[in-house]
Amino acid sequence: MARTGILIDNQWRQSESGRTIDVLAPATGQPFASIAAAVDADVDAAVKAARRAVESGVWGRMNAAERGRLLSRMAIVVADHAEELAQLEARDTGKPIKQARNDIVAAARYFEFYGGGADKVHGDTIPFLAGHFAATERLPHGVTAHIIPWNYPAQMFPRSVGPALAMGNAVVMKPAEDACQTPLRMAELMVENGFPEGAINMITGYGHEAGAALSGHPDIDFISFIGSNQTGVQIQTAAARNHIGCTLELGGKSAQIVFADADLDAALPVLVGAIVQHAGQTCSAGSRLLVERSAYDRIVERVAERFAQVRVGTPEMDHDLGPVVSRRQQERVQGFCGRADADAIPLIAAGQMPADLPQGGFFVQPRLYGPVPRANSLASQEVFGPVMAVMPFEDEADAVALANATPYGLVAGIWTRDGARALRVGRRMQVGQVFVNCYGAGGGIELPFGGMKKSGHGREKGFEALYEFSAVRTMVIKHD
Repeated sequence: MARTGILIDNQWRQSESGRTIDVLAPATGQPFASIAAAVDADVDAAVKAARRAVESGVWGRMNAAERGRLLSRMAIVVADHAEELAQLEARDTGKPIKQARNDIVAAARYFEFYGGGADKVHGDTIPFLAGHFAATERLPHGVTAHIIPWNYPAQMFPRSVGPALAMGNAVVMKPAEDACQTPLRMAELMVENGFPEGAINMITGYGHEAGAALSGHPDIDFISFIGSNQTGVQIQTAAARNHIGCTLELGGKSAQIVFADADLDAALPVLVGAIVQHAGQTCSAGSRLLVERSAYDRIVERVAERFAQVRVGTPEMDHDLGPVVSRRQQERVQGFCGRADADAIPLIAAGQMPADLPQGGFFVQPRLYGPVPRANSLASQEVFGPVMAVMPFEDEADAVALANATPYGLVAGIWTRDGARALRVGRRMQVGQVFVNCYGAGGGIELPFGGMKKSGHGREKGFEALYEFSAVRTMVIKHD
């Protein structure tokens, strides 16, 4: 079981408020743990610990290779604790245990990737005036704040802190109060395996209290946020007040475009999996299925057959998807479905809900609607649940216009055997990632990830994240 307190300077403590928050298991709706409800004083203590770490502590004196070894060691530690962490993740988030196990594999890979990259970020020399030498180097920002969501806490933790630590920043993280057990346990393992005081600090609590205090703290040098568009506005406003940078990943309404010539046998499991994975609670979920009209009936029939076989279950049942994370999220998803039904949008198919599901769990039935009118909210708003909107398109130009017709711009998928078409359409997508004849391939640890439009800005994952968590300094030396 993970720690339930706050981690500051490698010491676990309770909140100055003395309050705690119950953590509910989504499959039952019952509490199984509690976390500390941090307040301003706790956040201030954590930021001060991080500042000491970078300016006068052991962490600030470590070279890049040493930081990399610590991160690489964590990849081995996470793998050694894989089943413990997977069980914790499944219980905390409600996802099937097989998906939780995959998340732990990805978490270990994040530590491995950024451990290996820590000493690979180099500066440049610049041809300049005669008698002068000019060069650049990349420096850590200093103290970085990290606020992550509840959908993939095991992955989000190393994905966010990995590149920041690799570059030499000291971090203060606030995981989501709805699901934060695996980040707390991983932080505990980091302390046990050599990370010095102040390098990693963990603050738990409510977003409007601990999250607001962290994002608005005047001694933070950079913010990384993953979450809703509405909260993203508040984060960016707080960063602007302190004149610091931030990366924002704010969700999406991603389209999968299926042309008549697509290999349906290859596409079908991916099309359905991209919306039911973790009950659709994925920023990059393929929530819109755009189908070429000339093959609409044939393709939608095949998708509906597969969709109707999807099964909901508890984590230990290990079906296709589990419950959503909370009662609030359950009501949100059901609200979208209720409005779709009221608007008389045809329900093409629905997933299977076993009769023996726990009565108090936050389960929702997966639903496939279509054709969805282009002006309907289901066509443009993020549901964050296992609900897919099917829409026909006429030709390439129409597919591009329809795919781009949302405020979001995170991911797009294109399914066609025509390579030239894939390139033409892909290059017109207003998104941060485009997948052709695949979707979210391999977990994407190495692939820069982030959005356009209201999906945010900045990039996580891959080498680009190392650049986000560093700043360029130019040095010019006159030698003649």
